[in-house]
Amino acid sequence: NMDNGKRPLSPSLTCSDGCKTPDRVSVVNGLLDSDYMHWGVEETCQYLRGAGLAECEDAFRGWFSALEAVIDSFVLNQIVLNDPIHGHIELHPLLIKIIDTPQFQRLRNIKQLGGTYFVFPGASHNRFEHSIGVGHLAGQLVQALNSRQPELLISHRDILCVQIAGLCHDLGHGPFSHMFDGMFIPKARPEMKWKHETASLAMFDYLVNENGLKSVMKEHGLVLPEDLDFIKEQIAGPLDTEWPYKGRPEDKSFLYEIVANKRNGIDVDKWDYFARDCYHLGIQNNFDYHRYLKFARVCEVKGQKLICTRDKEVGNLYDMFHTRNCLHRRAYQHKVGSIIETMITEAFLKADKHIQIKGSEGKTFSLSTAIDDMEAYTKLTDHVFEQILNSSSGMLADARQILHNIVKRSLYKCLGQTQSKKQMIVTQVCVCVCVCPTVKVTLLSTSLLVIYMDYGMKEKDPIDNVHFYCKDDVTKAFKIRKEQVSKLLPEQFAEQLIRVYCKKTDDRSLEVAKMHFVQWCINMDFSKPQAGDIIAPELTPLKASWANNKEDKDDHGSCTGANYACVNRQKKARTQLFKE
Repeated sequence: NMDNGKRPLSPSLTCSDGCKTPDRVSVVNGLLDSDYMHWGVEETCQYLRGAGLAECEDAFRGWFSALEAVIDSFVLNQIVLNDPIHGHIELHPLLIKIIDTPQFQRLRNIKQLGGTYFVFPGASHNRFEHSIGVGHLAGQLVQALNSRQPELLISHRDILCVQIAGLCHDLGHGPFSHMFDGMFIPKARPEMKWKHETASLAMFDYLVNENGLKSVMKEHGLVLPEDLDFIKEQIAGPLDTEWPYKGRPEDKSFLYEIVANKRNGIDVDKWDYFARDCYHLGIQNNFDYHRYLKFARVCEVKGQKLICTRDKEVGNLYDMFHTRNCLHRRAYQHKVGSIIETMITEAFLKADKHIQIKGSEGKTFSLSTAIDDMEAYTKLTDHVFEQILNSSSGMLADARQILHNIVKRSLYKCLGQTQSKKQMIVTQVCVCVCVCPTVKVTLLSTSLLVIYMDYGMKEKDPIDNVHFYCKDDVTKAFKIRKEQVSKLLPEQFAEQLIRVYCKKTDDRSLEVAKMHFVQWCINMDFSKPQAGDIIAPELTPLKASWANNKEDKDDHGSCTGANYACVNRQKKARTQLFKE
């Protein structure tokens, strides 16, 4: 009988209570073993007695009593937070212990988007709430996998460690987030290859030891040092071992793809900052992580268990990485935001040696050396901006003036943006060494910023490292090539943007500097700046590849370096460029 879409049952048996069940289900003492998910203590003990396992009854009752005590303790001590992004979040008592430490509370005073807050007035959110969101989503994903695939044997320890890793993954961020480790430290200490993940590991160790949390972790069932290694490996990658991890065996490899996915970049960190940043920036978020949670499952691929998703989700994942790229273009790499972070970096470099932060053993550290001591680093947040701005020290005068210019919106000006045909190292705007007879625009008057835009894995397509399954066999994983999805997808997944800023802001200096910038782009064989035809109409026709359409190419296609007429026009244009 296929009425109402129901599948036919096999021949049935009649239980003592009169219900009918398929003959493949066994019945013991009137209990169906297929209904075990709904049994209480008495039903379970009744089943054990009927199955000849009466000697296990006392042990089971004792275990269940202990479990009830743990659950009661959790329910009584759990904290519920109301988050604007994820709604009501329930947090394990151990997570609350971690949050209630000075090292974690420090994140309240570090802006999630750094200098972008000076451009988008709603982007006032901090690393604190983002970290809580990532811890929550980490728990959501690992519990979704556990409920969908009990055979994975995900333990209470696993779930708790994944949540802690999500909670603590950004402990190492410095003032203004990525500005600190991406712009300030490389200039202040160029000999160091330092990233905020490095500091996150050191800060996590300091947090645990300083607040005596090892005993609390043990009370909640964690095994040390194994679980501490597992947490840190999720934050920053493997710790020089063969497997390559030592926190969990290879059959738990999928757990390393939840917080910071080194394989393809699909992780809960991105899910939270997509949703949270878009909310505060006022930008539409086109990726819904709830859908991914519904389809995520673990499949075995070449001996490793990996998180996979349904084949029909491949287009959504390309959209996810496109959303990431759009956020970088529209907000994270906004030209004014980049100018402000460049200016803050310059102010910090000038103030570096004059800011004294007390650390461990009474030692003092500067802005750039505080990363060597977690006691000092705990005290270093965005407040250093106000500390410099409101100082009266003569040694901080230059740094104070730069920050004062930011506050009153007297900013460097963007001369333009260009691209090279292939990625290259660009260190100077050589053309700006030229001097106008009445206006000097030298190399010192300019600032160059090279921005790398990609889908998260440099030149590679991240979807090449994603495995999918189909509904016909959810245990078999396979890859989907880009050409199987759409012909409208990107051909390249990375590019280099080159921006030049001028520190002089008077109209005449800017006019000359912009013309120099266009000439520099011609000399370097870079792409034409978007406003190139307006900035330097005398120069742009000289480069045939810069023609905007076929007609322009027909008009100027014969203009080459070997053409005598073009050489004369170029000389005339350069003479006019520097003429009063």
